[in-house]
Amino acid sequence: MTLAFNSIAIIGKYMNQSALQLMRKDLLDLAEHLSAKNIQVWIEQDTARHAEIDGYKTASLKNIGSEVGLVIVMGGDGTMLSVARSLIDFNVPLVGINRGRFGFLTDLRVEDMLRQLDRILAGDYVLEPRVLLSASVMRDQQVLHANYALNDVVIKSAIRLIELEVRVDEKFVHKQRSDGLIISTPTGTTAYALSAGGPILHPNLQAISLVPICPHTLSNRPIAVHSDSQIDVTLMQLGDAQLSFDGQFQVALKQGDKITVKRAAQSVSLLHPSDYCYFDMLRKKLNWG
Repeated sequence: MTLAFNSIAIIGKYMNQSALQLMRKDLLDLAEHLSAKNIQVWIEQDTARHAEIDGYKTASLKNIGSEVGLVIVMGGDGTMLSVARSLIDFNVPLVGINRGRFGFLTDLRVEDMLRQLDRILAGDYVLEPRVLLSASVMRDQQVLHANYALNDVVIKSAIRLIELEVRVDEKFVHKQRSDGLIISTPTGTTAYALSAGGPILHPNLQAISLVPICPHTLSNRPIAVHSDSQIDVTLMQLGDAQLSFDGQFQVALKQGDKITVKRAAQSVSLLHPSDYCYFDMLRKKLNWG
């Protein structure tokens, strides 16, 4: 199925004014290129303000997904993660232009972004749905906080070992003493989970990985479960533990808190040129032979 993109939003690294100033020319080139094709261009309001771009429709990150059929994100993986979580209720596909360090999610290069976007606009693309996690913290039988993650939900202490009880679909898995636990989507297995020794899962796998961080018992190994599973983690003992969502939002935890993680009803859709290959990307980003 080919999607028609009559209106497109452009979002830069909206939280960083200096970064937007550096990429201002690229943002302008992109907006002008799309406008010349009679596409209605929207620019996220903080992007427009910090990059000093006028003459285009603007909307907040919270609302811009309701106005367009495609969102182009210029920045790094962190920007893409933030945008993806903000737009999950709009089911709008995302294209990433890499202006960061890694670019696991933002795979178009600035040097050939216009040519590649022309291919996408002509229907020469693949649409790739990505698993999204929904997580909540229960304290004293009440929901303390709930949020989403495209990469991972991480329980971590920076001070000392914490003790966690892990259950999958209400079945007891183990108690582990460690620095924490990474609960990751396939997308997130090339992020923090990879650094902690977790497996790389292809994005089309319907799976969630559980990766212990520096476990006290070396036999505690990463495991993968089906993405339909519900993961419950109870904090039995802790020092100064926190829960984070994609490393961008943190909640302080207390002993006895129960964190429930499961697949979200929504997903995130990424658009790539039709010749995109996940393994090519891995070779380039991880410097494989």
